[in-house]
Amino acid sequence: MTLNSWTEVAAEADLFEGAGFNVKPEGRDIALFKLEDGVFAIDNLCTHGNAQLCDGFMEGSHVECPFHQALFDVRDGSVQCGPATEPVKSWPVKVEGGKVYLDLTL
Repeated sequence: MTLNSWTEVAAEADLFEGAGFNVKPEGRDIALFKLEDGVFAIDNLCTHGNAQLCDGFMEGSHVECPFHQALFDVRDGSVQCGPATEPVKSWPVKVEGGKVYLDLTL
């Protein structure tokens, strides 16, 4: 379901702090992360290797790539620790009525 530019991707109840959740809206591979201060979305594929970040270890607002331990901030996709040098794309998130929406127009 699309609400203006927002696309429903998950139920908020499906998300748990400390664990990534993979969604594939419109053919994109995106990882959702629930933190104390909200839900965040980044591209699911590590920019260093072919690894899914939703499977990575979470520590605070950082997710560690399960292959080579590159560290990304799930709030904005920035690299916090190599070997990755390129950030992952982050996506605008909105939670309404227990549903998680992403703006995929960017």
